[in-house]
Amino acid sequence: MMVIESSSLFSVQTSSTYYMESFISFFEQLTSLQKLAVVFACLGFNWILEMVIPLFKFSYNKWNHAKVNLFFLATTLIINTLFTLMTVGIFQWMEIHQWGLLNMIYFPDWVEIIIALLLLDFIAQYMAHYTLHRVKWMWKMHLVHHSDTHVDVTTGTRHHPGDYVVREVFALLAILIGGIPLAYYIIYRILSIVFTYYEHANVSFPKWLDRTLGVLFITPDMHKFHHHFERPWTDSNFGNIFSLWDRLFGTLVQDDTRKIHFGIDVLEDKYDEDILYQLKVPFDGSIKTDY
Repeated sequence: MMVIESSSLFSVQTSSTYYMESFISFFEQLTSLQKLAVVFACLGFNWILEMVIPLFKFSYNKWNHAKVNLFFLATTLIINTLFTLMTVGIFQWMEIHQWGLLNMIYFPDWVEIIIALLLLDFIAQYMAHYTLHRVKWMWKMHLVHHSDTHVDVTTGTRHHPGDYVVREVFALLAILIGGIPLAYYIIYRILSIVFTYYEHANVSFPKWLDRTLGVLFITPDMHKFHHHFERPWTDSNFGNIFSLWDRLFGTLVQDDTRKIHFGIDVLEDKYDEDILYQLKVPFDGSIKTDY
């Protein structure tokens, strides 16, 4: 009887190990085209939701608005491709030299994935985002993201090239500190894409659902306060996946979404769809900020 029970337990453990390895391998082998498909699938799904259950009734040309933000998506994809090419060797080096936190401890793969997600979300998202709001030259690049006066799913793609480079540097820092394997990083990037588009989407969720999900995760209502045109709300809700960091560091805001006014107070709303103007914002000395 004991032999049968031991054999059964071994079989379960072997099966769970196999499925976990297959799960990790799936993400490790994702092609660039498949990752791009995730981006457009998330954009498309939330675009449809915006038409069905909008939070705000915008009077704007949705396609013209999207063209501006998709231009910035193109620059982001180029930077991301270059960053990926530059970091391939770093992932290999960390594996060979057993560098970083995850190479110093041993936990089951699923626990290590959670640790990697938490570390990446904290450093590559919360810390990077907080810094973009606190360092003047970074804030002027980040103004482009906040200048959107009609926040919708495409706003999630709206990042000045300099802004996105800063984010990638923080991501690299998180990778090096954590000794994070490529597969774990790709899992994080896919989740980050899903959350970025979902939380920017102009969708109306039931308040009870938004508040329930918000206990652990960043939600659409929660992130909308971050896009209010003036402080203190502009300097709140910095998280991307987990709301833990905003709760822990006192940067969480929850209020009535009807009070929100999109845009940013140091820029004129009429230029929010002027690509050339937006690209020049970080270098325009006439734009004064408090940072």
